Amino acid sequence: MKFIKNHFHLLNADAVRLGNSWNFINVISPYYRLYYIEDGAGYINSPAGRTTLTAGHLYLIPSFTLCDLHCDGYLSQYFVQFFEESPNGISLFGHCREILRVPASVIDVSNFKRLLEVNPGRGINRSDNPKVYEKDVYYKEYTKLNELQTASTQFETQGIILQLLSRFMKSERFGISNQEAIPSAVLAAISYIQINIAKPLKVSQLASDANLNTDYFSRIFHRYAGKSPVNFILEKRIERAQYLIITTNMQYGEIAKLTGFENQQYFSRIFRKITGLSPKEYRNQNPGY
Repeated sequence: MKFIKNHFHLLNADAVRLGNSWNFINVISPYYRLYYIEDGAGYINSPAGRTTLTAGHLYLIPSFTLCDLHCDGYLSQYFVQFFEESPNGISLFGHCREILRVPASVIDVSNFKRLLEVNPGRGINRSDNPKVYEKDVYYKEYTKLNELQTASTQFETQGIILQLLSRFMKSERFGISNQEAIPSAVLAAISYIQINIAKPLKVSQLASDANLNTDYFSRIFHRYAGKSPVNFILEKRIERAQYLIITTNMQYGEIAKLTGFENQQYFSRIFRKITGLSPKEYRNQNPGY
């Protein structure tokens, strides 16, 4: 039940026939992409190498995975795009920013078709170019549609997404037999960090709020979150900055302020350390504005 705490918010879902105009480089999306290839062929390049898109297979691109999308002929594709919300701030695929592939089953195909049936009109409807449709204003427009869903549609949509994701979680990397429950002190700290990412955050204060000394708090945080409190805070700030750079036309100084950095210079230094690129270089890879 630990993994099911992660919630997934539908963004887009549709069945499309793509042509050789579906060729986009340096795509880094703040949401998941999940494809079922019905016919045709294409490929996705990523730092891990080339993944060929072939009929009869499912493909998952986790959020913030750098990739190039290509189709030289035609590609008949079902797709669903969705955001992830995690109570502990840890993405299911945070350790796996790579393209995943599995053979599609009859049930997978039925799930895609049912998802479109209960969520009509959720196609992108603007362009198949991520540089065009990856805007915060459009995300808000689409996600408002989720608020209009009936309870039954919300449950069914969530269930279908979970079923499709489960197809990529059968490897040993997702084994849970030796995993321990995350202590409430760590969960509370993670929640506080995410809610207050723009504010000054001190490890000593987080420890005090948990009624623990700083050294002990830092040790248990690292044990269960996989990184120190300081590194966790910085990574969450940069993750939020990536989203703002991709989806808005905000100046870098404004983004630095909204993500809790003291100044733009420090923000730029940490951004490059984590992503390997400066904020400007990162935006140039995704020139939506």
